[in-house]
Amino acid sequence: MANLNIDSVKERTFDAIVIGSGMSGGWAAKELTGKGLKTLMLERGRDVKHNKDYPTTNLYPWEFPHHGQLPNDVQEANPIVNRCYAFGEDAAHFFVKDKEHPYIQEKPFDWIRGYQVGGKSLLWARQTQRWSDFDFEGPARDGFAVDWPIRYKDIAPWYSYVEKFAGISGNKDGLAELPDGEFLPAYPLNDVEDYFSKHVKSTYKNRHVISARCAHLSKPNQIHLDQGRSQCQSRTLCQRGCPFGGYFSANSSTIPWALRSGHLTLRPFSVVESIIYDEKLGKATGVRVIDTNTKESIDYFARIIFVNAAAINTNLVLLNSTSHRFPNGLGNDSGVLGKYVAFHNYSAHIGAEYDGFKDWTTDGRNPAGGGYIPRFRNVYKQETDFLRGYASGFSAYRYQEHKYDGVGAGLKENMVKGDISPWHVGSHMMGETIPKESNFVSLDPKQKDEWGMPLLRISVDYDDNDEKMKKDYIEQLTEMFTTAGFKNIKASSNHQAPGLDIHEMGGARMGNDPKTSILNKWNQVHACKNVFVTDGASMTSTSCQNPSLTYMAFTARAVDYAVSEMNKGNV
Repeated sequence: MANLNIDSVKERTFDAIVIGSGMSGGWAAKELTGKGLKTLMLERGRDVKHNKDYPTTNLYPWEFPHHGQLPNDVQEANPIVNRCYAFGEDAAHFFVKDKEHPYIQEKPFDWIRGYQVGGKSLLWARQTQRWSDFDFEGPARDGFAVDWPIRYKDIAPWYSYVEKFAGISGNKDGLAELPDGEFLPAYPLNDVEDYFSKHVKSTYKNRHVISARCAHLSKPNQIHLDQGRSQCQSRTLCQRGCPFGGYFSANSSTIPWALRSGHLTLRPFSVVESIIYDEKLGKATGVRVIDTNTKESIDYFARIIFVNAAAINTNLVLLNSTSHRFPNGLGNDSGVLGKYVAFHNYSAHIGAEYDGFKDWTTDGRNPAGGGYIPRFRNVYKQETDFLRGYASGFSAYRYQEHKYDGVGAGLKENMVKGDISPWHVGSHMMGETIPKESNFVSLDPKQKDEWGMPLLRISVDYDDNDEKMKKDYIEQLTEMFTTAGFKNIKASSNHQAPGLDIHEMGGARMGNDPKTSILNKWNQVHACKNVFVTDGASMTSTSCQNPSLTYMAFTARAVDYAVSEMNKGNV
């Protein structure tokens, strides 16, 4: 019996454990296995294999029972996730339904989740921008939150490293506030987008409209072909899973790469209950898992642990990892674990029409989505009554207007002919929010889910800074639209709850001082040196760029450091 127990422990012992299989978890697995480490990847949801498990990817519109729309009863049963733009008949199977994993909203928060291998990397908007020192230095400049323990020079080579592998399309625009990367050819702006870009450049100082940078293979390199991926077909059906691997996802790229190494064990249906801490050794020794199907509790062991469960669930795991040494959560000597959660403010939009370029329209689709307006407020100096700034999307399009009057042959003729609409232009705000102690997540002391995990309480809200920023966005974009000659300008604020941006960050932030942060400059838990957090939970501030590229770079950098320290016997 003793030998059997020893054998069982050996079978459950690895060099490294990765909690989560999404954007950052996939990168952790790729990097760890690439360095020869026997690695266990834990995913709470089901397995999703590239191509094999994309059931709707090649369906035509008429092949969907409800023509792409979800039945009313499904929408009514899922008021939270139904607010997400991608939650339709073609991709609903990749989303967590509202009743499947409940949580407690102390303040309105739309928590959008994807519990399957690959996580939300199957569903993301694929927008990829680097941070600059204007972003990393933001907290130090205005004194809100704590200073980042790194600067752009620390992460720049790792941006390059992950960009080359993932495949990022874009132009070298030469902007200090949005550093250039390792780009594949960009997806071009259409005529109206290009007109607006030239107008903004000639009319305003330090304002730019560029081709959006995205994780699509516009022209794949050999490294992408080696992954089994091929050129993006511009179908813009990405939320279904791409059979070509045309956009980057953990399913099409990092996880298959790690599996081919022979060093990765992938275990789906595994809810991580906690990280096991050994009081005598003074470090983490493994992870306790609840099998989602059998409810069996199983312990796995490793020398280093990467926590990549996605920002809010990573906070849940750390808060639930209590011991005599850490009664309030793993590494929580500072008391800030779960606090200073922030997000992106996407609650304002503006649209208009343009009378120019009447003889031109577009053909085909742009997977990059059009243009991107980098942050231009409070970059070189504080110039507004709010802190930080916002970026914006920008796109222009026309569409076929169909008429539905008449009957019989007349109706058919009207429907087929139609007229081309005027050019429509639109923009949406992507604002940075300020991490605050009053924005936090915590564990409910009484209520538990079906796997015995405490329900998460979320208390996150907008503040006055967000409202001032939104007002400025509407004013500035209205002026820019007006000077460009756009007509029928209409701004709107949809008052969406935080969370629907799907860019929640913080709770286990990086910092120089263990008294005010959870992680050091290597994404390493200050008080537990063999645990690393490299997903959104690690973010000290949010900037206004889409964050996934930064998570990837942080992960590759942290793995390189962790393995080096492990080889030296320091972890």
